[in-house]
Amino acid sequence: MPSTTLKPASSPPAGGSWLSQLSPKEKSALLATFGGWALDGMDVMVYSFVIPSLIAAWRLSKSDAGWLGTAALLMSSLGGWIAGLLADRFGRVQVLQITILWFALFTFFSGFAQNFWQLLLCRGLQGLGFGGEWAVGSVLMGETIRAEYRGKAVGTVQGGWAIGWGVAAFFYMVLLSKLPGDWGWRAMFWIGILPAFLVFYIRQRVEEPEIYSRTRDTVEKRHETHFMEIFSPAVLKITALTSLLAIGVQGGYYAITTWLPTFLKTVRKLSVLNTGGYLIVVIVGSFVGYIVSAYLADALGRKRTLILFAACSFLTITAYTFLPISNSVMLVLGFPLGFFASGAFSPIGAFFTELFPSRVRGSGQGFSYNVGRAIGALFPTLVGYLGKTMPLGRAIATFAVIAYLIMIAAAAVLPETRGKELKVYE
Repeated sequence: MPSTTLKPASSPPAGGSWLSQLSPKEKSALLATFGGWALDGMDVMVYSFVIPSLIAAWRLSKSDAGWLGTAALLMSSLGGWIAGLLADRFGRVQVLQITILWFALFTFFSGFAQNFWQLLLCRGLQGLGFGGEWAVGSVLMGETIRAEYRGKAVGTVQGGWAIGWGVAAFFYMVLLSKLPGDWGWRAMFWIGILPAFLVFYIRQRVEEPEIYSRTRDTVEKRHETHFMEIFSPAVLKITALTSLLAIGVQGGYYAITTWLPTFLKTVRKLSVLNTGGYLIVVIVGSFVGYIVSAYLADALGRKRTLILFAACSFLTITAYTFLPISNSVMLVLGFPLGFFASGAFSPIGAFFTELFPSRVRGSGQGFSYNVGRAIGALFPTLVGYLGKTMPLGRAIATFAVIAYLIMIAAAAVLPETRGKELKVYE
């Protein structure tokens, strides 16, 4: 099958950091997707902060609270695949704007819910946009940034999640401690409208990747559609293994982060402000982990970095939840907990971009990452059920450890792709 390798239009200037050597087009894509992922992270992590308030206000069980967390993640798996398919057909930039507006609106609407079922509906609809935003933004970044910087750039965008998580933690400490009654948790959802304003920047500054435009022209000339090709014998192995990798990284992450504020508040008996303080340490570790892992993805390779961070996540969460440690030691352990659990995500966007062929990249990444999210989404609910029969910390660790073992196994089998040049219609 003929293909053309797409090279950068001009050589980067000598010297300076890799950020300074990006072209204006690359920088615009980086800034837009970084902002989108930060605001996405803020909207999604808001729910983890309001779980104790919802349990108290509506007398929810832990399993009910787990289902509210799982609903958004399950629907995001469908949204991610749909958005990936649409991005292959209509373009990365247009679909990215739609997904951001969608999840911002339904996060905002969640603040008006009057009962469990209304919030479940809003959370599910929010998930459609949330899943789509990563699928499209990751492909946009992977195709726009040149191969030598792709790992660092896509991983840096993942770091935006920690920024959004930190913003959510700040509002949690302010709103939940200052506003009376239900106003605090409702206001947490209302701030979720903020991502909608990013769309104005994307419309003005972000362009379609050249490799997408050229591949799309070739597909249209040949009157071919390829979205089911990810299940063909030639691509099925990659689809299956990337899905397993996504299950591992997301199952472990959601098992930990969804229940961490509740664990700190109900098991460790910390106040709202102290819980926020402990979470800030985890969040700072997360941001540093994203950035360090992004650099390692280009230095060590995608596979080695993924395996390293999965193994360290396994060890850290076990120590955090099983060992009889003081609150002071737990505060310190929060940094490596966030560092490794979040850093495990950084190589994935570039890795998946390089593993799937150009003509099905959107649908391939969208499907695999979001199948992982759908199954990983069950982990918070399973933690909630298991938490009925054992301490919450042990329930969290049990499912996190299973997830990271799956991640290590999948990463070990996939091929290394560091430095791979993308091709038109490969």
